[in-house]
Amino acid sequence: MEYRTLGKSGLKVPALSFGAGTFGGQGPLFSAWGDTDAAQARRLIEICLEAGVNLFDTADVYSNGASEDVLGEALQGLRDQALISTKLGLPMGDGPLDAGTSRLRLVRGVEAALKRLRTDRIDLLQLHAFDAATPVEETLSALDDLVSAGKVLYVGASNFSGWQLMKSLAAADRHGWPRYVANQAYYSLVGRDYEWDLMPLGLDQGVGAMVWSPLGWGRLTGKIRRGQPLPESSRLHETADFGPPVDDERLYQVVEALDVIAAETGKTLPQIAINWLLRRPTVSSVIIGARNETQLRDNLGAVGWALSPDQIARLDAASAVTPSYPHYPYWREGGFKAVNPPPV
Repeated sequence: MEYRTLGKSGLKVPALSFGAGTFGGQGPLFSAWGDTDAAQARRLIEICLEAGVNLFDTADVYSNGASEDVLGEALQGLRDQALISTKLGLPMGDGPLDAGTSRLRLVRGVEAALKRLRTDRIDLLQLHAFDAATPVEETLSALDDLVSAGKVLYVGASNFSGWQLMKSLAAADRHGWPRYVANQAYYSLVGRDYEWDLMPLGLDQGVGAMVWSPLGWGRLTGKIRRGQPLPESSRLHETADFGPPVDDERLYQVVEALDVIAAETGKTLPQIAINWLLRRPTVSSVIIGARNETQLRDNLGAVGWALSPDQIARLDAASAVTPSYPHYPYWREGGFKAVNPPPV
């Protein structure tokens, strides 16, 4: 397993990390993802550790805390071999204190997560969404206190826009508070919006990407084909409305390009899609998920080899989309490219 520095920090993380969204199986979204119990989770964790995947990502909102609970139980006796990443900020109830990243919410949320995870520290705490109702100074000051207390070691963001992330980084620099070293963001061959603002920001500010949904919300498994109905077994029947939208024609173009490269390499479509992401600027770790050992072992096969430059170029072309203003001039006009070259 390759290990990479997480942003501008000293933390080394595996190129692949494991997402525990399938643990617990509660609620309409997460029950469709999976219902892995502690015994099953233990087996998946052992396979990950054998392969060098030692970072496990979850969130309080996943199955209303059950994912953290299952992960904590499954990691008993293995805690010092693992890094735990969790997130908070999204609603955990209907009350006025059940959402956001106020000082009260952060302190309560971290204490609750530590209890569910059965640990004394969170290695990486990421804010699951930007809280526009709370001053960034309050949020960052509370995170500074949690870091100083040893309850949180590193901090990051997730699902922030570029200006929200930059505002937070500037405030952290101004006051000497911990900076976000990670940005957990959606990025895939059928979802390349991350490249317009967040990737250049990450390069400039030293923020490493932890990529969620690298298979486009389950669309790049090879089961979805042009001219064929969505398979009855696909979880997209229940979960499509929760995830990022994808243009069908572009999806088919990408899948067909993946098919060609799969024939050339002998690799599966998910392995190729993940390998492409691992070559992209700022990507520190790609979060893989699995409901069973077969899926996990297939995803682990995304490392240890490399796509050729020609294969990368073909995937780039198949997945390309013209960015919206003000980004497209930098990609289409030579003069703009000279002063703002796109990431390579």
